[in-house]
Amino acid sequence: MFNPVIIAVILMTVLCLLKVNVLIAIMISGIAGGVIGGLGFTGTINTLIGGMGGNAETALSYILLGTLAVAISRTKIVEFVAQNISKLIKNKRALLVFIITGIGCFSQNLIPVHIAYIPILIPPLLGLMNAMKLDRRAMACGLTFSVKWPYVALPVGFGLIFHGIIADAMVQNGVQMSRSEVWKGMLLPSLGMILGLFVAVLFSYRKPREYKTTHDYAPPDFATKIKFTRVEWGSLVAVVIAFVVQILTSSLPLGGLAGILVLMATGAIKFNEVDETMVEGIKLMGFVAFVMLVAAGFAEVIKATGGVGQLVEGSVKIIGGNKIIGALIMLLIGLGVTMGIGTSFGTVPILATIYVPLGVQLGFSPLAIASLIGTAGALGDAGSPASDSTLGPTAGLNVDGQHDHIWDTCVPTFLHYNIPLIIFGTIAAMVL
Repeated sequence: MFNPVIIAVILMTVLCLLKVNVLIAIMISGIAGGVIGGLGFTGTINTLIGGMGGNAETALSYILLGTLAVAISRTKIVEFVAQNISKLIKNKRALLVFIITGIGCFSQNLIPVHIAYIPILIPPLLGLMNAMKLDRRAMACGLTFSVKWPYVALPVGFGLIFHGIIADAMVQNGVQMSRSEVWKGMLLPSLGMILGLFVAVLFSYRKPREYKTTHDYAPPDFATKIKFTRVEWGSLVAVVIAFVVQILTSSLPLGGLAGILVLMATGAIKFNEVDETMVEGIKLMGFVAFVMLVAAGFAEVIKATGGVGQLVEGSVKIIGGNKIIGALIMLLIGLGVTMGIGTSFGTVPILATIYVPLGVQLGFSPLAIASLIGTAGALGDAGSPASDSTLGPTAGLNVDGQHDHIWDTCVPTFLHYNIPLIIFGTIAAMVL
């Protein structure tokens, strides 16, 4: 019998590589996986639709933050940032990527807005990137790194949540693990990601690449001195309020709404332009939001088929008692599952139920098991067409229609992060 997870993930990957719309590809793949898994057409559709609510909060967050991004982009704040970055880098393409990547890493911990910073910061910098002939695939790798590496490596912000999920899943399955210890197991895999970033920026995509420069995304004008008005200061206050409300309420949608209300109160968004701004926000982030909704439904279908358990259990016969083969197969399974589900955080509890007893049986230490679970969960987040780690960079880099989601974001990030994660994750499992 064909495994529904493998079929669904392969089908989705093939359809996306053939440039079938991501939303349609996910739906077709989910239906195929559900039918093969015995759910039937009606059961699969009902499960798909029922599971979409799993990402409802995330989708709403992206719509509201997209509106916030549009409003801020109409002010001179980002132009001010673009001018100063331009002066700092002096036409050094790699330096620009590393600076943006470094700034983006704070979006996972210091200011935990995840991918929301991308549509605010990146579009105004496209003119500068075009003038520098920067290959946007390098920037896509940098942006994906900025929203992925911090939660893999650092036990703060979203990383604290991710490490906590790993520790809790291990405890629930009979192996004691402290949240504060997980980072030690993720150290080597995270170093692999750093290596992948340097390879992408300094070697794979270092050559100049031509893009058309449009009026909306022109290079910064150094002759114009930027002056902050009430609108700019109001926008800065809105960003701070959005951040504070999100922290106090643990609600990203509420933070986004608070920021929009402050923009309206300060005049940064005029009352007669609210509808127009909302529409632009939906245009900017609406597709990402809907993909995340359907991806949650796809994940629910995959879970309902029981294919993940079959996949792991079937691999036990292949593994035998060989630890190296065991580690490699466990990581490859994680790659396939996360590619389909599109979320590292949601993959961990599914994999842990079988990875923990299997790891104990193979003689892995608790820290090695934590490393395997965390790396297996992280694999596929980069490269998955349905992951916000790839959808976010595309949303920022493709506003002028010159950046392909699959070939310019998914394929580069898949190659430069998943391969080193598998290699370094296997090494970590053997030495810990």
